[in-house]
Amino acid sequence: MEKRVRKKSIPDEVIKLGKRIQETIYEKKLKTREVAHNADLDVENLRKYIKGKQEMKISTLLKIVNALDIKIGDLFD
Repeated sequence: MEKRVRKKSIPDEVIKLGKRIQETIYEKKLKTREVAHNADLDVENLRKYIKGKQEMKISTLLKIVNALDIKIGDLFD
């Protein structure tokens, strides 16, 4: 089976957002699976968002923010 190829690349901002989510998880001493569970997400999907391999919807971002117990602005400089 052939691997799927993205039609367009992931924007740098999305990759930076994923890294910031990862940093926040680390700073709060949480586990990725805990955050995924609390955000009602599949852990593999959360990992894809963190690694910048998949873009997320605004509603998904809000779930992650709520699971991290932060304000959405905390993820942006």
